Amino acid sequence: MSFLIFVIAMGVLIWGADLLIHQSEKIALRFDIPEFIIGATLIALGTSLPEMAASVAASIGDKPDIAISNVIGSNILNITLVLAAVFLIARRITPDRDFFAKDSTWALMPVFVFVLMIMDNMISRFDAALLLLLMGAYLLFLLQDAKNIPEEDLEDIAKEPFSWVSTVPMLFIGFFLVIVGAHFTVESASDIAKSLGISEWVIGIVLISLGTSLPELVVSISAALKGKVDMAIGNIIGSNMANTTVVLGSAALVKPMPIESLTYLFDIATMGVATLLLVFLTANKLYTKSAGISLVIILGLFLEHTIQSI
Repeated sequence: MSFLIFVIAMGVLIWGADLLIHQSEKIALRFDIPEFIIGATLIALGTSLPEMAASVAASIGDKPDIAISNVIGSNILNITLVLAAVFLIARRITPDRDFFAKDSTWALMPVFVFVLMIMDNMISRFDAALLLLLMGAYLLFLLQDAKNIPEEDLEDIAKEPFSWVSTVPMLFIGFFLVIVGAHFTVESASDIAKSLGISEWVIGIVLISLGTSLPELVVSISAALKGKVDMAIGNIIGSNMANTTVVLGSAALVKPMPIESLTYLFDIATMGVATLLLVFLTANKLYTKSAGISLVIILGLFLEHTIQSI
C-alpha cells in the first residue's frame, strides 16, 4: 500500500509542479517580462520544484536524510541518466553555446561549497542563507547573459490566451498538489524504508530522487529530440545548480539538518565525480554516444554501491 501511495503522490507532485511552471510563464509573459528571463529562471527552477517540495517536506518532518539524499541523488541522476539519455538519443549534438566557458564554474561551485559546509556534519541556517545567495549570483549571471534567451522554447506559451479567471485558480491548484504530493511522497517513502528495513537515505537517494528527476528527464529528452540541445544541457546544469542551492537551502532554512558526511562519502564523491565529468565533456566538446555510455557506467557503479548498502 505504501508503494502505491508513493507512486500516486509522486505523480501528483510532478503534475502540480507542471501546472505551476506553465501558469507562472503565462503571467510573466502577460506583464511583458523578457522571455530570456522567463526561460533562464523558470525552466531551471521549475524542473527542480519537485525536489524542493520533497526536501522541504522531509525537513519539516524531521527526516534530514531524505532531504539531503534527494538532492545528492537528483544531481547524480541528472548527469548520469538524463544527460546520458540526451547523448544517446539525440541524432546530432552541436550546441551553439560554449558550456565550458560559460557554465562549468556554475556546475562545480555549488558542489565545492556543499562539501565545505558538511565538514562539521551540519547544514545550518547560515549555510542555507549562503546557498540561496549563491543562487542569486547565478540568476544575476543568467540575466546578464543574453545568449541564454530560449525564445523558441516559449513560443507555444506566448500564443496562448491569458485570463486571470483561469490562471489564478490553476496556480492555487498547482500549489495545493505540490504540497500534498510532497507530504505523502516523503511519508510513504519513509514507510517503505521501515517496512523493508533499509535506511531513509537509500530511499531518498534512489527512489525519491529518481521520481523528482522525471521533469528534467522529460524536458531534456523532448528538447534533444527536437534538436534543441542547448536547452537540454542548459536545463541539466541549471537544475543541478538549483538543487544544491535553492532546494537544499530552503530545506535547511526551515530546520538545520545534520549529515554524517563520512558515512555517505561514496555518494557525495559520486556527485563530485559526475560533475567533474560533465565539465570534462563540455571542455572537450565530447557530445557523443560514447560519452553517454561513460555516464551510464558511473550510474551503474552508483546503483551497485547503493544496492550493496541495503
